[in-house]
Amino acid sequence: MTPAGPGTGTRPQRSPFAPQVLPDGRRRFTREAVLARRALLAGVVAAATGGGVLASRLGSPDPGVSAADPAVHDPVPVAAAEPAPAVDPGPSTTDAASPWVVVNKQHPLDPVEYAPPLAVVRGKEVAAVVAADLRALLEAADRDGVSLSITSGYRSHARQRSVHDAAVRRDGVEDAESVSARPGYSEHQTGLAVDFGGSSQPGCQLENCFGQTPEAAWLQAHAGRYGFLLRYPERKTEITGYAPEPWHWRWVGTDLLARMAGRGVVTLEEFFGISGGPVYA
Repeated sequence: MTPAGPGTGTRPQRSPFAPQVLPDGRRRFTREAVLARRALLAGVVAAATGGGVLASRLGSPDPGVSAADPAVHDPVPVAAAEPAPAVDPGPSTTDAASPWVVVNKQHPLDPVEYAPPLAVVRGKEVAAVVAADLRALLEAADRDGVSLSITSGYRSHARQRSVHDAAVRRDGVEDAESVSARPGYSEHQTGLAVDFGGSSQPGCQLENCFGQTPEAAWLQAHAGRYGFLLRYPERKTEITGYAPEPWHWRWVGTDLLARMAGRGVVTLEEFFGISGGPVYA
């Protein structure tokens, strides 16, 4: 077939994208031209961007095109939202071997005669998991000229019974149990707890006045860097079950300390929502 052209007497076929020329010279795009131009533009954008969202926005209706026309409002597939990643709950609070185990008068160790793997730091036994951070803490104190020492670390079930019984004989049950745990209920049996002392005021060993020593001030400022928490702070006896003990620090790790700081709490019971207090279960 011979193509139509000038001199053939046949009018050339008009492009579907071309506007219609009105008698007064103005141009007007027909509905078909609008759809054709938008379909072409949407296809170009989709090919360039790899998605149909921008193309669908370019195809919004105007007064000259029916809003009900499926050519104008093609459905845009919406990607399903990915599920949020699970939050790591962290170690157990009930497993005796866990660094986050909560031991108090309401929650004894299970098993009650639990004994951890041990290491020796400056002549004292502690749980092996604590040893590296404890050594680093003591070395940092040495560099700062602070004479920290360890007065007590791990205590076996039998040793804790001896300590508790001696306290009861000396102070009576009520006073003794405000500072000394029954066997099976002591953090020292986990090997995660350390009682610190110092040489600046020897008479303040295991006494409230230890809280006013340079050693206690250094611990308050630096012990958290090594994962240690002041376990029995002031004004928390009704929560922890024990009178304030500025010498008793518990290793929990820096991750948990950061989480506690973010919540603004200072006791394990408050952070985990675990019962405590001065009465034995």
